[in-house]
Amino acid sequence: MSQDRPPCPPCPPFTRETALQKVQTAEDAWNARDPQRVARAYTPDSVWRNRDTFVTGREEIVDFLTRKWERELDYALRKSLRSFRENRIAVRFPYEWHDAEGRWWRSYGNELWESDQHGLMRRREASTNDVGIAEADRWINGPRRADEFGIDIPLR
Repeated sequence: MSQDRPPCPPCPPFTRETALQKVQTAEDAWNARDPQRVARAYTPDSVWRNRDTFVTGREEIVDFLTRKWERELDYALRKSLRSFRENRIAVRFPYEWHDAEGRWWRSYGNELWESDQHGLMRRREASTNDVGIAEADRWINGPRRADEFGIDIPLR
């Protein structure tokens, strides 16, 4: 398989099981905070809308995520499957992080994903809102434990 088409299972059409696997794989990659690793899950010409930012292609994805994780320190994320159909998945997520001044934030949002036939995401649209929290109010402390896979995260 070429460098532009790395294996990225599962591939569409998604079942409930494969959609849950895709969501957990994405969560794990984002929690690793490795822009190169995350970018490999997207097509070379992938198009993103993230809040008010538009990103096209893996190079821009890497640049965007590098800046994001320089600003959003100790980032920890949870993703929950909302729905799926054929090559599309909808996800709800919260994540927590702190800024350089030590203020903690919880960011809530929804994502819409569209995958190509190889399982690479060719489109990602994310809407996100930030809420300031006290450090004592955190409830996401690092990557999800294996016994939590597939468990929906309640809104708090």
